[in-house]
Amino acid sequence: MNLKRIETFVIVATLRSFRKAAEQQFTTQPAISSRIAGLEKELGVTLFDRDASPISLTQKGRELLPFAEKMLMSAEQFQKRAENTALFTGTLRLGISETVVHTWLTEFLRRFNNKFPRLDIDITVDVTSNLRHDLLDRTLDLAFLMGPVSEPSVTNLPLCRYPLQWVANPNLALPEHALAAADLAKWPIITYARNTQPFGEIKQHFDHADTNNVRFFTSSSLSACLRMTVDGLGVATLPSTIAAPEIESGRLRAVSCEWAPSPLGFTASYLRAPFNSASDEAAKLAMEVASAHSHTLAHSLVHSPD
Repeated sequence: MNLKRIETFVIVATLRSFRKAAEQQFTTQPAISSRIAGLEKELGVTLFDRDASPISLTQKGRELLPFAEKMLMSAEQFQKRAENTALFTGTLRLGISETVVHTWLTEFLRRFNNKFPRLDIDITVDVTSNLRHDLLDRTLDLAFLMGPVSEPSVTNLPLCRYPLQWVANPNLALPEHALAAADLAKWPIITYARNTQPFGEIKQHFDHADTNNVRFFTSSSLSACLRMTVDGLGVATLPSTIAAPEIESGRLRAVSCEWAPSPLGFTASYLRAPFNSASDEAAKLAMEVASAHSHTLAHSLVHSPD
């Protein structure tokens, strides 16, 4: 019996859509339909009611689904027991927050390439709210995002935490003493996109401080936030690991403030599902890389000159 057909049956039954199953398996809708038709012919039963919207399992399909899932789980455990990650094939759809792009992504991809020589990777860089949606919609297999994702079906592995700090162009006429919200509000506040946790926390702080006419320059691009800040458009909150090289070069300076947003905590999040071992192994690799990066960063900060 063709295991790929069994896998396709489980995916279509889970997503209740031939189109979404095709997207997940990087193939066409006719190819998915052909696999299901081939399985139905082989078994001599009808698995799906195609007239329903969305499509649904027939009684026989519901009866066979648990057995199909067990077959996939057994095949997955068989592969794990081999302890050979070179057996993983196909494409891993990975969603990433941009902070990770600017820190340890390259090292992760270098080690990923060595560990999974037959596994392609398709990368999407986006804000956490969109990554979370795509993960739950099963258009992503794994996401490195500001987590955790609070869903019973999702596994969250801790990756790293980055403090946020206030920074500005050295030529901006900012006082040297610790600034309150009212002082900061004299300049545009450059920060993360409005549909993110950091922006919500920052806006709430300024709302509670009753600051008047505070302006926010928001962007889903961390690179854009960094460029606007370096160009002197306003005061920004940036991860310290991103700001540090710019401060050292003299393009930015740290701004002393009475309050700072909470650190950004990242997780490797993926759905617990049959044939998702590649996501599990890649998430564990990400933990190793992120941990090594955090230790290196902490060591450099401790031993940096005053």
